[in-house]
Amino acid sequence: MKQETDKVRRGLLKATAIASVVNGSGIGFGSAQAAQQTGTATPPETGKYEALGAARPRGDGAVKVSGAATYAVEHQVANVLYGVVIQSTISSGRIIGMQTDAALGAQGVVAVYTHLNTLKIHRPTPISQGGAAQSTYTPLQDDRIIHNGQNIGIVIAETFEQATYAASLVKVEYQETQALIAATDPNAKPKNMDALSINIGNAQQAMASADVRISGHYITPREYNMPMEPHACIAQWQDNKLTVWEPSQWVAGAQVEIAEWMGIDRSDVHIISPYVGGGFGSKPVPYSHVALACAAARELKRPVKVSLTRPQTFTGFGGRAATSQHLEMGATRDGKITAIIHDSFSETSLDDVYAENCNRVTARLYGIPNVQSRHRVVPINTVTPGWMRAPGENPSAFGLEVAMDEMAYALNIDPLELRLRNWADHDYQLNKPWSLRRLREAYLEGAKAFGWVKRSMAPRSMREGRELIGWGMASGTYPVNLQPAEAKLILQPDGRFILQSAGADIGTGTYTILAQTAAEVLQIPSEKITVQLGDTFLPRAGVAGGSQLAGNLAAAVNKTSSLMRERLLTLAVETPDSPLHGVDRGRLVLANGEIRMALRPSKTITLSRLLQVANMDRLEVTGGTFSQDASSEERDKIVGALNTMTRPQDVSAHSWSAQFVEVRVDQDFGTVRVKRMVGAFDSGRIFNPTLARSQWIGGMIMGLGQSLLEEGIIDPNNGRVINNNLADYLVPVNADVPEIVTIDVGQPDYKATTMGGKAVGELGIVGVAAAISNAVFHATGKRIRELPITMDKLI
Repeated sequence: MKQETDKVRRGLLKATAIASVVNGSGIGFGSAQAAQQTGTATPPETGKYEALGAARPRGDGAVKVSGAATYAVEHQVANVLYGVVIQSTISSGRIIGMQTDAALGAQGVVAVYTHLNTLKIHRPTPISQGGAAQSTYTPLQDDRIIHNGQNIGIVIAETFEQATYAASLVKVEYQETQALIAATDPNAKPKNMDALSINIGNAQQAMASADVRISGHYITPREYNMPMEPHACIAQWQDNKLTVWEPSQWVAGAQVEIAEWMGIDRSDVHIISPYVGGGFGSKPVPYSHVALACAAARELKRPVKVSLTRPQTFTGFGGRAATSQHLEMGATRDGKITAIIHDSFSETSLDDVYAENCNRVTARLYGIPNVQSRHRVVPINTVTPGWMRAPGENPSAFGLEVAMDEMAYALNIDPLELRLRNWADHDYQLNKPWSLRRLREAYLEGAKAFGWVKRSMAPRSMREGRELIGWGMASGTYPVNLQPAEAKLILQPDGRFILQSAGADIGTGTYTILAQTAAEVLQIPSEKITVQLGDTFLPRAGVAGGSQLAGNLAAAVNKTSSLMRERLLTLAVETPDSPLHGVDRGRLVLANGEIRMALRPSKTITLSRLLQVANMDRLEVTGGTFSQDASSEERDKIVGALNTMTRPQDVSAHSWSAQFVEVRVDQDFGTVRVKRMVGAFDSGRIFNPTLARSQWIGGMIMGLGQSLLEEGIIDPNNGRVINNNLADYLVPVNADVPEIVTIDVGQPDYKATTMGGKAVGELGIVGVAAAISNAVFHATGKRIRELPITMDKLI
């Protein structure tokens, strides 16, 4: 067990950016200090090279804190124009007039594009079926309005200020029609998502015969991703090719969608995104403002820079959809859950189907023999919702885990004990064995660190002065997703390596982990490996989403590094001028940037010298995890789509967590403060304890915000997002964040992934909202089933 206690500090990431490389060196403490700080026992060789498993600092840390990292819109392009998007002010209807003369006559204005122009943008193909967070809305192609804040025009000018002023001069006339503002509107028409239905056993019959039954409605509001870096891009059309600097979690996906918008070949689109200032699920695909920038750049033959304002990001793309669940649970008197009947829905847009699937964990966390669940989507006048950290698993766990707490009180059984009594020895939903499931260890170690044994069962039984104290807990899980990837290693004349892949680092540590992966195989310090990421010119990689990229790329880099090692050993014994010429390869050791005989260390050659005697200025090796039979076109299609993602076939592979929370509730005012949090996690093999801890903590803090603060407030009259700024849409700040303890109970899970690691980034948020809600009930005796938990719901 590795345990860390941190007073979490929230830093501001300067929104900057680049098309240069990141050196793997970074800044901060070395491996010995890192091991001491995190409580991690680092193997000697791992610590020596700061290879995979070492708690080394982030390799991109130095360039970010120094301001040398250049983010998308900070790229300097000559002769650039600035675009400002015009958004609709109604939710439903048609545009019957747009007065643009004043804007066109304003100083510095080059063009104003609306649906009345001929700026052609093609409709993209959905990147996945039945749940894509990609809007297929194509701006300026007709006069139809389907949601408030829809992008309906763009003003292009010589400066940003000129474009902003000119945009304010555009007058829009509408023919307004009745809008569907909320999914609960009686005129809304839900659609069944049959592919998401679950039917195990006979839930209706088992529920009818259950000794104890509970039921409840569980509601989550619209939530927004709110990364520090705004959504902004630069598009440059040159020689019939398009270059786009775009903050992207998935450059291959962006390349596909932009090519379809523009009606050009994918190979004619170049996406550059080495740094991303946070995404949380909001940057896997480009949105309609990017389509406008690309089309305008082609039309005007000049680069165009477009940046959404913070208010525009609330409707320029979608956040997490509002959800509602009704869950009924039946059990025997001794605490065996026998049945769940579950019905849920989430909102989606009129044109696209996105399902925030609320039964993702319902039939998986516990050994329940009878489960009936369906999920529906309700089309309304809203932007197409999108991914946000742990889409589906997050709201699903909120409903199930609050219901588990309610059942525990109905049976007068400790909530942790109830979960242990309903342990699932296999995946009941898929009827498969687990790859490796250390959730029991998470329960026990988390409870021990939290002091759960001291908890009294009765609500309102723990207090300190005027503060009511509540202790709550919940379980969490997130699946293992797989997708092949490629990497290239380049040995340079100075003996250092360059490692390349198109994968993204959205702040999760990809730069660092990949350098560590190569260092493990090549036995050199990871700081001697420079990593280049986020460019479609680099070897193929999939999306930085679904908590999969680190594992997928680590497997590709591991294979590529092994190929490089074999090439180097072969070169050493086959090059006539090498001192190791003719030596049996099995007697050689590669370490510290040289190849030597294991029993005669003095007989050696450095890698830089090996290149010289072989008359080579560099040595390149490309490898990966694609099928060898896959053609180049097939590989492009795989990394450019989501329906090519897979999961282990013979086992059910997941990460697991247990969340424990203490809250303090002011008895008089109903204000809730989270006092401390303990999270125990099984994420398999941990590639870097420092980075894993950071991701777990980040998820827990986002869960805190979801529980107590975050809520998109929609005007019921016109569908406008009222709190569309960071002053009114509340997210946790330093003063909101308590002491946080994270515990790693995982072990390498080689049935799940090649490298033994499992999901980290999204796991941290799953179950947090339920744990806080359960703690609030324990403190107050009031059960809050609707997020966020605010004082008006408690008083």
